[in-house]
Amino acid sequence: MPRYADMSKVELEAAKKTVEQEFLEYKAQGLALDMSRGKPSAAQLELSMPMLDVLNSEADFKSADGTDCRNYGVLDGLAEAKALLAGMLEDEPKNTIIFGNASLNMMYDTLARCMAFGTLGSTPWGKLDEVKWLCPVPGYDRHFSVTEAFGITMINIPTNEAGPDMDIVENLVKDDDTIKGIWCVPQYSNPEGITYSAEVVRRLASMECAADDFRIFWDNAYCIHHLFDEVENQDCVLDIGLACRAAENPDRYFKFVSTSKITFPGAGISGLAASSANITEIKKRMAAQTIGHDKLNQLRHARFLVDANGLSAHMKKHAAIIREKFELVCEKLDTGLNENGCGTWKTPRGGYFISFDAPKGTATRIVALAKDAGVVMTGAGATYPYGRDPLDSNIRIAPTLPPLEELEAAMDVFVCCVKLATLEKLLA
Repeated sequence: MPRYADMSKVELEAAKKTVEQEFLEYKAQGLALDMSRGKPSAAQLELSMPMLDVLNSEADFKSADGTDCRNYGVLDGLAEAKALLAGMLEDEPKNTIIFGNASLNMMYDTLARCMAFGTLGSTPWGKLDEVKWLCPVPGYDRHFSVTEAFGITMINIPTNEAGPDMDIVENLVKDDDTIKGIWCVPQYSNPEGITYSAEVVRRLASMECAADDFRIFWDNAYCIHHLFDEVENQDCVLDIGLACRAAENPDRYFKFVSTSKITFPGAGISGLAASSANITEIKKRMAAQTIGHDKLNQLRHARFLVDANGLSAHMKKHAAIIREKFELVCEKLDTGLNENGCGTWKTPRGGYFISFDAPKGTATRIVALAKDAGVVMTGAGATYPYGRDPLDSNIRIAPTLPPLEELEAAMDVFVCCVKLATLEKLLA
């Protein structure tokens, strides 16, 4: 079959009629399938159920240093929890603070502190006439919601296979002191599954910035979310802290991580790592905000996951559940859309999403058609600041939550909707 773009009008109309009939058949099935968010499946959540019995079975609520975790105290987190997450953050426990269940909450608070108090003696960002932020796109919608909530002007930065386009980034930051930061998901990025190259990391760390208080918000959310047992060099990312210290910009970064998709999204723990100067300042600000986060949960996680080996073994169980879902999605896209030329997509080696680029001007229509047929996708435009995709092209596919049979049905509908929207566009 020729590609849709190579068909005559008569051929396109015939193809559209066939696909419309297929769409009506899907719609008649009365499906109610949800692929809108990157949530772990019930089978993944079951993997962590034994963690709930760790404390009761041992009837021991004291941390390694004797702290009674049922009581107040320990502002920056238990030593064993810090050791656990410091490994994920590629940092020292002394440079790590443990927070609550969500890294998003951490990032919001970190930005709020910069807005209210500045960072390391700088003018509070909230007192400036304008604050700008660099946003690699497509990217994580909740990152963009945070900066938008503070009235920060967001600037789209295109990405390539190595990460954000550093020529553009460097040109922007060297002359504009109102640009105060950049969002980064450096490993298996959301949604494209890109892992930043060592060169990109070094350039971020060493670039000349007009703003001395420029900060890299390094959300390493998927640093151990590998889909395959073997972790090749292409799956590894250079530590931003190491790179910043080597570039003599030791205070430039904040690193974030959590167990949200490792144990329970609603009841995990999260960690922040930064330079000693940043950590000292953050703890000073935190002292007015909290006496400490949930230590019983920290203790549970430390005893259940133990160390890097325990984390690795646990994540291999996750991979065994979701790997076939990613393979199914890519197979459906390959067999359903390749020969028609109806879009492009990346096959990730880890993370939680597959990034699909539909023909220009069709993403909104595809998502609407899918919803009409009973399949809820992430909203078109969600992967861009302000929800505005300039090409109306990118759609984030989240394969993890549905059972395999539901995912298969949802992808059949999605492929049909892509074909129909593409044909409508070509005939318009």
